[in-house]
Amino acid sequence: MAESSHGFEATKARITLVLLSLGWGVTWPIMRIALSEIPPFSMRVGSLFVGAVTLAVLARWQGHNLAIRSPKAWAHIFVASLLNIVSFSVLIPFAQLAAETSRVAILVYTMPIWAALLAWPILGERLTASRVAGLVLCIAGMVVLIAPLMAFGIPVGILLALAGGISWAAGTVYLKWAHIDCDPLAATTWQLVFGFLVVIVCVPIFEGSLHLWPVSMQAFLAIVFIGFVGSGLAFFVWFEIVRRLPAMTASLGVLSVPVVGVVSSMLMLGEQPTIADVVGFSLMLAASACVLLRPQEPLSV
Repeated sequence: MAESSHGFEATKARITLVLLSLGWGVTWPIMRIALSEIPPFSMRVGSLFVGAVTLAVLARWQGHNLAIRSPKAWAHIFVASLLNIVSFSVLIPFAQLAAETSRVAILVYTMPIWAALLAWPILGERLTASRVAGLVLCIAGMVVLIAPLMAFGIPVGILLALAGGISWAAGTVYLKWAHIDCDPLAATTWQLVFGFLVVIVCVPIFEGSLHLWPVSMQAFLAIVFIGFVGSGLAFFVWFEIVRRLPAMTASLGVLSVPVVGVVSSMLMLGEQPTIADVVGFSLMLAASACVLLRPQEPLSV
């Protein structure tokens, strides 16, 4: 009976993983739709607010303790928020305004490569053959992707997307290094809260005032989707998935997100990847696979 129950839970987690991958992937073109009417900082204020409230409510509903008891833990969470939430939240919208969403999604998901490289000197993790292969494939993919764009000048959107992936990787490694003594879901919730507070302070500096209205119903629903699904619900579901499934299975879900992002960008935004894009995307997905799908090693997200 217990074995049957465990099998049911694993199956449910796999189905949830598919839905999560679809939700995270579709968030990319929906973000671009929101940006067509709402400037980047205002867009992030709205989505981070919805995401933080959603995650806090779901965490409390599940009985998670959101209390952070030490000043040291608060400091670590704030720094992690600057790397994981603030930098990512600011860089990615500007990257999408300067480059095709499909390219941005793929480049951001080179994060595992940069995390593996940063973990070498900071955490003392070995630079294994699979990680070296991943780095080589990643560099090859970036060359294939960026080279055709160099004829038009420095591809700012591509560089911003890469910076977003590197910042996300730095935040991931920092959290592993810091060993914060609290519920992981609480740390994530407070990162979203800090991210919201930092970004809202930036609004009057860079945009004058908050531009969340008047907007079309399409843009409004895009903001709600990005916050509710892309941040709050997705993070909550992710912690449940990694608790129930092996790291390798969860990793496959992560690898499917940029693929969904590319396909949904083609369907929703009318983007048409070139042959160079497809080759570059394939090389970088293979690079991430080399790093993420290592047997008997935990996934860091």
